Amino acid sequence: MPDRPETPVAERELTADAVAEVLPIDAGLGIPMAGVEADEGIAKKKLGVGAWVAIAWLVLLLLACLLAPILPIDGYKERVDGLSRQQPFCNAADCVAGHPLGGDALGRDMISRLVYGARNSLFIGIGSVSIGIIVGGFLGLFAGYRRGRIDNVIVAAMDVMLSVPALILALSLTIFFEARVQEVLNRKETAGRVTLTLALGIIAIPTLARITRANTLVWSQREFVTAARAQGAKDFRIMFREVLPNVVPSMAAIALLAVAVVVIAEASISILGAGIDLPAPTWGNIIFEGVGDLTSGDAPHIVFEASAAIFLTVLSLNYLGDAVRAKFDVRESGV
Repeated sequence: MPDRPETPVAERELTADAVAEVLPIDAGLGIPMAGVEADEGIAKKKLGVGAWVAIAWLVLLLLACLLAPILPIDGYKERVDGLSRQQPFCNAADCVAGHPLGGDALGRDMISRLVYGARNSLFIGIGSVSIGIIVGGFLGLFAGYRRGRIDNVIVAAMDVMLSVPALILALSLTIFFEARVQEVLNRKETAGRVTLTLALGIIAIPTLARITRANTLVWSQREFVTAARAQGAKDFRIMFREVLPNVVPSMAAIALLAVAVVVIAEASISILGAGIDLPAPTWGNIIFEGVGDLTSGDAPHIVFEASAAIFLTVLSLNYLGDAVRAKFDVRESGV
């Protein structure tokens, strides 16, 4: 009996589709077991030095915001004798002790103004994105999973909101909410924070909804979702137990980027004079208040220091958002 010719090596190699048919599918992830090793390698990728520097800055900033009342700094309303328009890092004979970043036009310590401004700016940024994630995330998850007419209606509504220039919509919503919020809240400073948070939160909804919907469209067609349907699981259980955990990493990465965008938006609104009323500081209204000193050259450091705080925070949030997406967006890169 003649020997069978040996099959060429190239023909013995299985394609990825053939492996998927032969090897068992992991029920939780919906990927061939052969791809697990590669995905684990991606998942174990460490954060780079830049990401840790970004984390360090954000942690330092959050600690300063939380501990501001007990830090050894002046109140943001207090004026210090001899500090009016004081330049930072001046000659030892001219400096006012304990105020290395100088003072503003009214003699208030810039460190104190920046720290309390960070409390307001980050409150607005985190609060707005939280509204966008809760409302927009639910709408995107529901639209991407159910599809059909519900999806068309939600997408059309999001498109209408996105068609309006964001800054114009933000100003309109701020004016709309301002009087109504002040009727409920007696404190003017708190009312200003809540007004901006609501206005910018509404603007964040369509972007976060579309991103969540796009990820839901992908994950809702995976094998483990089909298996859950075959076992009789209800739609809401599938959405929140099967699809949502896989969408969360992308939402977390986008949320970090969205906080950065909202911080810039708050600064833009404040520069236009529609933000939180002075003397309550935000990074935006510190810049707005210091524009005159910048153009005259009397105290340009006021604008530069607030702009540097915004720059470092936005850069850290963007860098960390990219790092989170690269680290946890494992299954999309492995499929």
